[in-house]
Amino acid sequence: MPPRLALRRITKTYPAVRANDAVDLTVEPGEIHAVLGENGAGKSTLMKIIYGVVRPDEGTVEWDGQAVQIANPAAARALGLGMVFQHFSLFDTLTVAENIALGLPPDTPLQALAGRIEQTAGQYGLDVQPHRHVHTLSVGERQRVEIVRALLGKPRLLILDEPTSVLTPQAVQRLFEVLRQLAAEGCSILYISHKLDEIRSLCHRCTVMRAGRVTGVCDPRQETEASLSRLMIGADLPVQQRQARAAGPVLMRVQGLDLPRAHPFATPLSQVAFDLHAGEILGVAGVSGNGQQELMGVLSGEDPRAASDAIALDGTPIGRQSAAWRRARGLAFVPEERLGRGAVPELSLARNLLLSHQEAQTVRHGWIRSGVVQRITADIIDRFHVKAAGPQALAGSLSGGNLQKFIVGREVVRRPRLLIIAQPTWGVDVGAAAQIRGELLALRDAGCAILLISEELDELLELSDRLVVMAKGRLSPSITREQASREQIGQWMSGLWPGAAQAAQETAHA
Repeated sequence: MPPRLALRRITKTYPAVRANDAVDLTVEPGEIHAVLGENGAGKSTLMKIIYGVVRPDEGTVEWDGQAVQIANPAAARALGLGMVFQHFSLFDTLTVAENIALGLPPDTPLQALAGRIEQTAGQYGLDVQPHRHVHTLSVGERQRVEIVRALLGKPRLLILDEPTSVLTPQAVQRLFEVLRQLAAEGCSILYISHKLDEIRSLCHRCTVMRAGRVTGVCDPRQETEASLSRLMIGADLPVQQRQARAAGPVLMRVQGLDLPRAHPFATPLSQVAFDLHAGEILGVAGVSGNGQQELMGVLSGEDPRAASDAIALDGTPIGRQSAAWRRARGLAFVPEERLGRGAVPELSLARNLLLSHQEAQTVRHGWIRSGVVQRITADIIDRFHVKAAGPQALAGSLSGGNLQKFIVGREVVRRPRLLIIAQPTWGVDVGAAAQIRGELLALRDAGCAILLISEELDELLELSDRLVVMAKGRLSPSITREQASREQIGQWMSGLWPGAAQAAQETAHA
């Protein structure tokens, strides 16, 4: 049989960079094929060429042995391609079913489609509500929608770009079962991920890219994570030096935090309480959509509905204070959504710096000090190895991982007293993830208090001094890093921690 997909000498050049340089790639029927590389290596551009979003400058695409020109995603879907993008392509103001209907014939009845969505989601163990508006969904919930949308088309080749970045370990294993079943039925899968353990466990072959070129093809099952890292970044990963240290005084205290739903699909917060000390990292684990988004909003000041005394900074009630007021007193925030919340895609990196850097150094007497802004932006690009054309590069032109490095760097260089950060290494390659984690540990060692919201259990166990679990808008008791285990955290993610049922009953009676 001919290959399901064959790329021959694919080249794509943008004004500032050659994203793909004479790339060859072959995917056989029923093969799970990984594409591995650093952020900015050209993986996402290559996938967009395959799916018809981007046209190559040179090279040919063959489908089942025949040369084809894929003019747009509709043509790709007609051939039998499905794709789950790392940056989601969903309209916020439409429901899940309405978003999925956009890629289907115009006479598709919405009610019948909703039933198909629920059936497919249930078959693959994905919790998706067809009538829910997209703007009410967390990042993890949006990713489930994208996966279900792709599976509804019964693709012959499925492209998955960082599909497990916000899934729980249990959901990842369920997804892997689905992918192996699809491959056994003849569906080919292109799998882009920075999680080396997943690639070794799931994939049959792996194409490695660096700076837009293919640098090797291997069987990942015969490689170690260290050898895959060397193939990808050309060096060994740095070893994190974590030192035990005593936590300082309480910087932020949250007690009795109740927050009603902001919309019908939001998760209400109930009696959330914790202390965050200077010089410690408090990790928050949990399945996406259990209140993490709401907690981030109320702590950052984006949602000002909390009772004034429910949140205190240095003993001062701040529950009704604005995000700008909190930033001026040393708080920094990294949201889980990069584009639209963490950065404005149509603005340059230098202008995006001003979203959080509005102190006298960058703005004086109402005037922006452009030279200073350019210098700080250039320093972040250099220090965090952001692959960008320079401070004037548009945020929307960066790969997801490079934009994440810039946003994290923008907050780190402020030297905050308290950092609230969500999904810090989502979609970031292993080298960059190691650097970001090292920067967080350095902040903590310098006395910064860090609230780390993540769905990466390994990341939480590596970085946190203490951990709590969020489930259904409630927060578990805290346990130390030494006390925590994957099994216990997984159990608590279902809300099954000591005293949780009694607390829920007391709230219901109240």
